[in-house]
This record gives sequence, C-alpha cells and structure tokens, in this order.
Amino acid sequence: MPFLLLLSLLIAVMILPQWWIQHVLARHHRKPEDNFPGTGGEFARHLLDRFGLDEVKVEATDKGDHYDPEARAVRLTGDKLDGKTLTSITVAAHETGHALQHAGGDPLFLWRLRLAGLAQWAARIGGVLLYGAPLIALLTRAPSAGLISAIGAFLMMGVGVIVQLVTLPVELDASFNKALPLLKAGYLTPEQHKGAEQVLKAAAWTYVAAALASLLNVWRWLRLLRR
Repeated sequence: MPFLLLLSLLIAVMILPQWWIQHVLARHHRKPEDNFPGTGGEFARHLLDRFGLDEVKVEATDKGDHYDPEARAVRLTGDKLDGKTLTSITVAAHETGHALQHAGGDPLFLWRLRLAGLAQWAARIGGVLLYGAPLIALLTRAPSAGLISAIGAFLMMGVGVIVQLVTLPVELDASFNKALPLLKAGYLTPEQHKGAEQVLKAAAWTYVAAALASLLNVWRWLRLLRR
C-alpha cells in the first residue's frame, strides 16, 4: 500500500502538472494575434534594446526556452522565436525578464547562478560517493558505507532541491515583476491580460513540479538508505 501511494503521488506530481502546463501553453499558441507587429524573437529583441541590453543575443534553441547568463543570450524554441501568438510573446517577455534580473544584479538571480554551478560539482562528487561507497569505506576504513552513501545522495539530489527552491522565486519575479508589467504597459490588449497571466502561471508551475519531484526523489533515496 505505501508503495502504491508513493507511486500515485509521483504520477500526480510529475504528470498532471505537466499536462496542465502544456494544455495552457498550447491553448494560447494556436493562432497569431492581430495586434502583435512582430514575432516572439523580435519582441525579445525590442525589449532588450529598450533597456539598453544590446549585448544580449536572441537565439533559436531546441533545448527549451531559457536565458543563458554565461552566453548572455535569450534562447527561444523555433515556434516561439517565429510565432506571433500570445504564448510566444509572453514567453519571450519572461526570458527577457531574466536578462533584466542579470543586468540589474538581482541577488536571488545571482545566488541561483552560483548554486547552479555548485550543484554540478556536487552531483559529480555525490555520484562518486554514492556508487563507490563500499570501496571508499574499505580504503578509508570509514565506519559506515551507508553514511557515505547518504552524503553522496544528498550531494547528488539535495543540492539540486535547494537550487530548485531558489529558482522558484527567481522565476516568479521574472514573470510577475518583470514580464507582466511590461506586457500590460501597452503591448497587450486588456482582453489578453488574463491569458498572459495563465501562461506565466503555467511557466512557474513547471518549477513547482520539478521541486516537488526532486523532494520526493530525495525522500525515496533516504528511505532506501535506511533499510
């Protein structure tokens, strides 16, 4: 029964939010809007130029819409880059919001940036500890291979959970303190405001779902290590 309950919870957390998110994004991505003079890519370029961020590039990607702080680039999938739908324009504004956070030295954004780099190293070290725990315990004469495994599991997944938790307020700020006020300041009609809010909420929920899934994964590992 506990296993079935956990399985049901995992399905609910990982599948249902993703289904709802895709449904919302697709609903506002079906037809071009008449009042948009440009595409999502052109809108992102316009906003970046408006705020003096000429050095930030707008590029196509096949790895999901995102802002790359190292390359200083707003990257949009082809359908958003070349689309004139509400989803295209709203997602472009959201990713531009991250560029504004970066340019403004937003503390949470910078913390997330540092933690993301730390998480990559933690995952590598954690993988070595987790899968090499018996050998490490033998070589170092450590009292417990289980403790080494637990440390490895935390480094692999626990640091990732912290990054996810820090990411959520960063995403909410990019959506509702940066993108939405810009969109409402003359770029959207009043009738489109609600749809834009739905798209931004859906985008935020992707990180809520990811954080919950990460927490459940850590909990599952801790249960396995205790046995």
